[in-house]
Amino acid sequence: MGLLEIKHLRKNFGSLEVLKDISMSVEEGEVVSILGPSGSGKSTLLRCATLLETMDGGKLSYCDKTAACENDAGQVLYAKRKSMKEIKDCFGLVFQNFNLFPHYTVLKNIVDAPIHTQKREKEEVIRQARQLLKKMGLEDKENAYPQQLSGGQQQRIAIARALCMNPKILFFDEPTSALDPELTGEILRVLRSLADEKMTMVIVTHEIEFAKNVSKRIIFMDGGKIVEEGSPEQVIDNPSNQRTREFLQKMK
Repeated sequence: MGLLEIKHLRKNFGSLEVLKDISMSVEEGEVVSILGPSGSGKSTLLRCATLLETMDGGKLSYCDKTAACENDAGQVLYAKRKSMKEIKDCFGLVFQNFNLFPHYTVLKNIVDAPIHTQKREKEEVIRQARQLLKKMGLEDKENAYPQQLSGGQQQRIAIARALCMNPKILFFDEPTSALDPELTGEILRVLRSLADEKMTMVIVTHEIEFAKNVSKRIIFMDGGKIVEEGSPEQVIDNPSNQRTREFLQKMK
């Protein structure tokens, strides 16, 4: 069993079928990049996987614990509250628009959830937060507020905040799409260092070269389906699917 298991996931918005029978798994230490055109369902897949959207069918599990499962009547039932809390501790999510609390300092943005949600010791969490800030090259910014930081700095704080929850798997939804090219490089360096440390990650991205260099596996989505999946060499260098070839040609 992988850290994450998705089986036959379906999602509709009204009469529009956005995700059509998606199955995927992620093993510990794996970096999986999800590529595809806008509207292919990548972000919706991440939102369903991180429980921000409800599923209309299929099964979702983390660390052998079932988060959601379709019953015989076709209804999706979610885990009870206590189990769900344990499941939510398994993963973290970094958004494209940072989603930092503007009225909290950098340090408070990072430590608030581990202290209040995970009920961890304040001193231990602050110590970990300062180590993460140092790792992000932002140890001098703990008392700053988000609006005093560049987009790249805010995104690094968002990554530190997610890491401070000690997740087993981290999701990134287009982590560089709100940044200019120079700041994009900052974030890609952070993600590369996390990959080197064997952090399990699922990254929705348009950065093809980066995905090729850090990913163990590439998933290409189009029209709400996974149309191709394999190693970077297979999917990016030698795609077998016509739609994948067209997309990569446009991105060059």
